[in-house]
Amino acid sequence: MRTKRVLTAVAASVVAFALTGCGGGSDGSGKIPTAADGTASAGTGGGTATGGDSGSAAGKDEVAAYVEARRAWVSCLRENGVDAPDPDANGQVDLGDGVALKKNPTFLKASEKCAPLNRTVPKEIERRLAPKLTPEQIKTQFAFAECMQKNGAPDFPDPEPDGNVYGDIQWDSTTAAAKQAARTCAPIIGDPVEQGPGKG
Repeated sequence: MRTKRVLTAVAASVVAFALTGCGGGSDGSGKIPTAADGTASAGTGGGTATGGDSGSAAGKDEVAAYVEARRAWVSCLRENGVDAPDPDANGQVDLGDGVALKKNPTFLKASEKCAPLNRTVPKEIERRLAPKLTPEQIKTQFAFAECMQKNGAPDFPDPEPDGNVYGDIQWDSTTAAAKQAARTCAPIIGDPVEQGPGKG
């Protein structure tokens, strides 16, 4: 199962994802997927860099290309009746209430038409927008990943040194073993273990 998400300190949502087998990814609205809901963040950005920098010319070029693509996407939305603002320096576009957008037929139609212009969020942008985790949170992320891998989800992703996970991630959360691993490891991140239906 292919998912794309930024693993944050609120790793309990990863457990929920594993238990339900839900997928993530872009919904055509240009939002950055998060671990919080398996879909996208509320609004489409407006976030500021919270850590990291491009670190290389390649990273800067990747960001520049992404921002330019976002401008083209915004232009397309405008041409199709959506009053979309310009993207910020990270290519984020603040379209306001995401829930309302999903019910807006004009936006949905424009989003569908402009979908070919939507590009995958570069790892560098994910790094910039990722939460700054404390040493304890980072330790918890690694402990959770290790627990998942040892208890039935060997393909569960390892966090990077800052505790976050970036880029396209592939791991199968739908197997019985993966779901059991999520239940087993839930206490590490403070998530209550899901109880099955009682008997009698």
